[in-house]
Amino acid sequence: MMELVPFLLVGVILFGLLVFLMRRKPRTEGASEALVEARLALNSLQDGILPSELVGRIFAKEDLQYVKAHAPEHAIEAFCADRRKIALAWIRQLSTQTRSLMRFHLGAARFYSRLNPSSEMGLALDFAMLLLNCKALEALVYVAGPYAAPRMVGKTALAADRVCKISEEALAFLSATRLGALSSPSVG
Repeated sequence: MMELVPFLLVGVILFGLLVFLMRRKPRTEGASEALVEARLALNSLQDGILPSELVGRIFAKEDLQYVKAHAPEHAIEAFCADRRKIALAWIRQLSTQTRSLMRFHLGAARFYSRLNPSSEMGLALDFAMLLLNCKALEALVYVAGPYAAPRMVGKTALAADRVCKISEEALAFLSATRLGALSSPSVG
């Protein structure tokens, strides 16, 4: 009877693993969900996170100087705390959308046969540097505030813009004009 216990335990574990694998939603890398997610991340970066006016306003020292000149101390502290929260939220959103684009590129690279290894390594390096910059900027803003590293903010935004341009080229076939051209009958 004691010899039967290990076999039953292995059977229960295998059955549990089978149930887990059956309930799991399969994800194919080239699925339309991945393409739509990447397009949404790209649009969010280009239209919502990276416009230079927005970045300039979040990290503008002029706002701090104005508040310091015209407001009492408690208002200055509240302003700085709020601006820190906004800057940290911006950095986290940039990082999240960048990771989404990176997942798309990793999945798409498996299916594209004409990859240029040097450009793919450059893109991987761009993604790595962007995510590293986001982490460093997040730590810096958390410790010293949003006005501590304006050049680093600019470099991070430029790196994100570079990644967006490359991603836009990879996602170009999703644009409505090209899809319309594909569905229209050809002449000749």
